[in-house]
Amino acid sequence: MNMSVKKIDAEGVAPSAGAAAAVVAMTPKRPPRSETYARMAKEAAVRVIPPLVVLALLTLVWELICRRAGSTLPPPSRVFKDTKELILDPFFDHGGIDKGLFWHLSASLQRVAYGYSIAAIVGIALGTLVGQSVWAMRGLDPLFQVLRTIPPLAWLPLSLAAFRDGQPSAIFVIFITSVWPIIINTAVGIRNIPQDYRNVAAVVQLNPLEFFGKIMIPAAAPYIFTGLRIGIGLSWLAIVAAEMLIGGVGIGFFIWDAWNSSHISEIILALFYVGIIGFVLDRLIAGLGKFVTHGTAQS
Repeated sequence: MNMSVKKIDAEGVAPSAGAAAAVVAMTPKRPPRSETYARMAKEAAVRVIPPLVVLALLTLVWELICRRAGSTLPPPSRVFKDTKELILDPFFDHGGIDKGLFWHLSASLQRVAYGYSIAAIVGIALGTLVGQSVWAMRGLDPLFQVLRTIPPLAWLPLSLAAFRDGQPSAIFVIFITSVWPIIINTAVGIRNIPQDYRNVAAVVQLNPLEFFGKIMIPAAAPYIFTGLRIGIGLSWLAIVAAEMLIGGVGIGFFIWDAWNSSHISEIILALFYVGIIGFVLDRLIAGLGKFVTHGTAQS
């Protein structure tokens, strides 16, 4: 015996062909992958092409100006010719300070990682204290405003006298340079927490630790990451300047040693790497902030 089976809806009535077509028509269609890839390529082109065009024009102007007789700076073509070995082999290590740019940059980044990490922890903690306590703000904020105006290199002789070694001295200079924007921005973020959030925390009876983790830090995160972005830029600036004086392996010392040897092309190459790494560090902190704050932090 042949039996025809029909699909029925929740009320026991088989849907009509028109209703089925309406359901199919209401189902959103996903755009083809080719359109998605084309849109992504267009967005990437909008971001990448303008800086490349500007860079190419600046390089052309630099080449034309510095190729003239009597120019004291080398043109880009000569910079590449003079530093070709450093570019193609950044990993050589002949002992002592005779190392490739990779080792100089990694030594500088290691110092920045130590100093900046300490500055982030101390800065967020002190910023939270200043933002929460009126008395702490009145007592510490004027001191912070005075200390943050001291140039980074002015701290170096004092740190050398205290630590008697270049490595901790450089880390201290990074810390003391980058901690102030973190403290100030964190304090501003804490003070700007909406009162409604505090009222909700009081209603649900959050303890201080829960209030700090669930209310305070998420609400102030955009301000905190603004301070962290400023701090990472200052850290990178400070380490290059400090390494020129403490010596040893590091991109700052590499630049100073190239100046003493009259290798201007090597200085230009090192500055290019310094700029690129500084940009990458800023983008990393900005991306982390955007991820943590779900897009509310400035990128």
